[in-house]
Amino acid sequence: MSLFFDAEWFDAKLAARRLDRTALAIALGLEPGDLHRVFTNERAPSAEELNICASVLGADIIEVTLKSGVAAREPAAQSEDPTDRLAGIEARLDAIDSWLAEFETGKKSA
Repeated sequence: MSLFFDAEWFDAKLAARRLDRTALAIALGLEPGDLHRVFTNERAPSAEELNICASVLGADIIEVTLKSGVAAREPAAQSEDPTDRLAGIEARLDAIDSWLAEFETGKKSA
């Protein structure tokens, strides 16, 4: 699930291109209800969906990712134990690697 999806930003970008959520849903191959779930933080967009959004909106993929809430994260709790801190860093790197692998797969199929 996304942490914070900036629906206002997406709506403004769509409006600037004289598009609406229905047009975005069609471009993404989603039913309007599925797109609504993305806009209301009920599900996170996939890497492929983020690429399509960037293309439709004429926006940078990084900005789209940030505005979709996927790239946001809460600050990690600071532990005094170096082993705990290292394990936390490794877990975050594993999550980033997984996301990047999904992103790269989405780019290849687009």
